[in-house]
Amino acid sequence: MSTFRNPFAAAAVALVLSACGPQAQQPSETPPAETPSQPSPDTAGSTLPREMDPLFAQAAQEFNVPAELLKAVSYAETRWQMVRGEAEFPGQQPAFGLMALRGEDLEQGAALAGVTAEEARTDALSNLRAGAARLSQLATDAKVERGDLAAWAPVVAQLSGITNPEAQAEHVHRSVYAVVNEGAVALNQDGSVAVSLEPVKVEAKFARPQVRAMAAGPDYASSIWRAAPSGNYSTSRSHNPLMIIIHTCEGSYGSCWSWLTNSAAGVSAHYVVNESGSEISQLVREAHRAYHIGATYDSSLNSGKEAWLNGVQSNNFTIGIEHGGYASQTSFPAGQIDASAKLSCDIARDNSIVKDSYHIVAHGKLQPATRTDPGPNWPWSTYLSKVNSYCGTTTPTGEIIIDSNSANNDASKARLSLTGNWSEGTSAGYYGSGYFYAATEAISAPASFEFYLPTAQTRTIDAWWVAGANRSATAPFIAYNAAGTEVGRVSVNQQTNGGKWVTLGTYSFSAGWNKVQLSRWTTPGFVVMADAVRVR
Repeated sequence: MSTFRNPFAAAAVALVLSACGPQAQQPSETPPAETPSQPSPDTAGSTLPREMDPLFAQAAQEFNVPAELLKAVSYAETRWQMVRGEAEFPGQQPAFGLMALRGEDLEQGAALAGVTAEEARTDALSNLRAGAARLSQLATDAKVERGDLAAWAPVVAQLSGITNPEAQAEHVHRSVYAVVNEGAVALNQDGSVAVSLEPVKVEAKFARPQVRAMAAGPDYASSIWRAAPSGNYSTSRSHNPLMIIIHTCEGSYGSCWSWLTNSAAGVSAHYVVNESGSEISQLVREAHRAYHIGATYDSSLNSGKEAWLNGVQSNNFTIGIEHGGYASQTSFPAGQIDASAKLSCDIARDNSIVKDSYHIVAHGKLQPATRTDPGPNWPWSTYLSKVNSYCGTTTPTGEIIIDSNSANNDASKARLSLTGNWSEGTSAGYYGSGYFYAATEAISAPASFEFYLPTAQTRTIDAWWVAGANRSATAPFIAYNAAGTEVGRVSVNQQTNGGKWVTLGTYSFSAGWNKVQLSRWTTPGFVVMADAVRVR
């Protein structure tokens, strides 16, 4: 196992410098173990050596390419991992190896290096030699002064496959030449050096990224707005967002967002998160339908959850997050996981998406026939824990949601209890997983949404229900503090305003278990809907 130490990265990242074995989907019940694994054989049957520097040196010398450049390109593309790429987007071929070679670059590089394309895909040294050979060929064509490290910048841009000028400039200056200038090192598990890049101060001879004010994403202020063209998404949805889909780009961040903002792509995602977590691009409004998953929903792939959506095209009710990187990675940078978790929290909070493993799911889980991303090493338990933490579900000042399905609640601070006869319902538009309903009559027999506060606090209460003509127009919600004293009540019309949060009022609660009860004691002949309550 190796640990990256990079002066411009937010944190060190641990990973195995080897190709991965067979891919796996996000499990339905149990997240994958997050304990370190040992180096595994690559698909050619060899194991990546503990010392990678000699491989880079050999390839660089053989094809007259600066070793620093070869290492920097590899780091920017794969974080020095032996990746086995997959097809994530139509029109983009998969990338392979330490150099993330794909398509023509892989074929020509392999031929120049005297290895087969399969060897270039699967063997570390063959991949490095093919990458160095292709860089050398491009340098010859461009008449690059080989001893001038800065002069290789246009070749770096060409090898990346990125055609968007802004993305090219960012890839050259902020990815490849940034690591040239700052250096990086990967350590084996025992602390020995696997590969090291000493810093070299150099200014790339390439147009710098345009200095201009970047508009913030319309739904996430910490993102950059890079709007996808209209043909890559739709402005209409058949359903409100109910799930978040986690993807990997099968390439670098720059190549990812630049392709998804290209009209030739025909596909999109709502967001793209870069490898270090230092930048996020928003491409599509959350209210709009991005084309990011090519499958209709099948609840049998998701532990039977949300079966009412079976047969619905998944883009209609999902929000997609792409991540710079590959499903075959052995680990993901801590900064990327952290930034993505903050983003997922924001999406879930604004769209009332349940923050669990059934509603924040892998692309490969819902489209297993053709996709495996984000792969078996995405740290699901850590990720979901961070999402909930950033949403304040572990702090006294954060929101608390009490769902009608107890499995979706944090039992330490949210619970539901029912008195009398209540029936379960699953009509479209509910929060979380289903709801309860009961006939109105001259009896309270309430549904009690209980929540724990460690101190006395003033909180705003919202409720969610599925609207319908047979619902009560005077459904009574009554708020009580921990001492059982009524602190407020309101009657709401559940025939309208369904499928969203509706504010009931702001009340003063005491320390301990407070509650909001939905009573049945109102005009008979209707039903009241106990779906979810939010405390904020």
